[in-house]
Amino acid sequence: MRDMAPGVALRSLLEGVPVLEIRGNPATPVTGISYDSRDVLPGHLFVAMEGVHVDGHRFIGDALERGAAAVLHSQPLSETPTRVTCVQVSDTRRSLSSVAAAFHGRPSRRLKVIGVTGTDGKSSTTWFIHQLLGFAGRRSGFLSTVSFQPGDEAVKNPFRQSTPEAPEVHGMLAEMAAGGREFAVVEATSHGLSERTNRLGDVLFDAGVLTNVTHEHLEFHGSFAQYRSDKANLFRRLGRPKDVECPRFGVVNASDPAADYFREAAPVPVYAYSAARPADLFAADVRHDLSGTTFRLCSGDDSREVRIGFPGPFWVDNALAALLAVSRVIGVDPLELAPWVARLTCVTGRMDYVALGQPFDVVVDYAHTPGAFERLFPWVRSVSRGRIIAVFGSAGERDPGKRPMQGRIAARWCDVVVVTDEDPRGENRTAILEDVAAGCEGKVRGTDLFLEPDRPAAIRLAFGLARPGDAVLLLGKGHEGSIIGPAGSMAWDERAEAERALRAMGYGA
Repeated sequence: MRDMAPGVALRSLLEGVPVLEIRGNPATPVTGISYDSRDVLPGHLFVAMEGVHVDGHRFIGDALERGAAAVLHSQPLSETPTRVTCVQVSDTRRSLSSVAAAFHGRPSRRLKVIGVTGTDGKSSTTWFIHQLLGFAGRRSGFLSTVSFQPGDEAVKNPFRQSTPEAPEVHGMLAEMAAGGREFAVVEATSHGLSERTNRLGDVLFDAGVLTNVTHEHLEFHGSFAQYRSDKANLFRRLGRPKDVECPRFGVVNASDPAADYFREAAPVPVYAYSAARPADLFAADVRHDLSGTTFRLCSGDDSREVRIGFPGPFWVDNALAALLAVSRVIGVDPLELAPWVARLTCVTGRMDYVALGQPFDVVVDYAHTPGAFERLFPWVRSVSRGRIIAVFGSAGERDPGKRPMQGRIAARWCDVVVVTDEDPRGENRTAILEDVAAGCEGKVRGTDLFLEPDRPAAIRLAFGLARPGDAVLLLGKGHEGSIIGPAGSMAWDERAEAERALRAMGYGA
């Protein structure tokens, strides 16, 4: 992370942090914050966090050897290092958020911050909001699962976390503020909003946007109720005091069952959008085709016809959410933004059409939840010329309850299901595939159900089964640049792998 010179007094970083004990000099200058000992530079504060797999307290010695000037810890230390200030707190992870915000000058106080949460559509809605603000002449930066733009250019998200840890979040917000940006659009995941990680606990949001809430990440949250509640933290925290004037509000999907729950959680006005029924902003006469979607954008008694220029069933909801949020935050009627809908571009790895002259359709998409499957497959069925062949997996060491649900939905809508690796991590990859297959009722192995853990082989298998007019859907990886297995990360590019397989079949010459 970017350092600050000559340093910030440690005591100023601890304001608001419940400190149990300080050993050493509280005025120690801190030039950076690291929670990975390998990133420590001279003058850094090392934060020893207790992770799921690794306890950072084991690496305090390594951090000191690399020049750490101070240590934030929760476990008692057997001995106090000399010439180093040690601060004991009850929970280092929760404290990291406040310390990181203070180190970077609490940048969210100086920005108008829009948070986007939900199970599906967060990255796309975040990207749409950023684009619409730009079309309106407003400077913004953004953080999403796919990419970040704290400065002038977007860069690929280098982390395997949709929401990075607090030092990275506040560092990028500080860069946005220093660069003269007015807005920050932040994809706010349930993990990031959870009080257990507290990654976004000290980000002051002005507006919150909800896409939907469906079954996901129960391995972390423990229950659907807790998952929904953690997401609703975004709405509960709206309206905290800031240095900038900005409308405070929430935006919910009126068609989602969780809408009322989020509305009640917010201490600010909440507005609604819907692609299915009247709301503050809604869509009517929706018409899909393989090149895009046309619909009437309706606000009150007035409407405008608009067109989204890329295929997929999700974009109407995501566009409505973005249009409503931007209209409220800049104070214009949403219909004034209608001419810009046609200029929107989609996120990398979302409904990415691969065409090398093959006689069947190939689409790469990030869909990996039961809710996303429920929306994607019926739409593909409505526009497909032939059979649907789906290639997907389910993440290891993540919510196992969704695996048979994925299989059940895919089996109902798809003609052929090929189950493969997503990110098995340290879990038995065959067992994961069997969990998915258990939900594939009515499918026969070797005929219309195949279990192939090797993802390149699975893609080639699906292409080999495809007939002219069929649609092959490569799901779950989207933009991601790696597959995580027991041995670690393997570089991966889903689109490139699809193109490689097609060329091996003689297409794209």
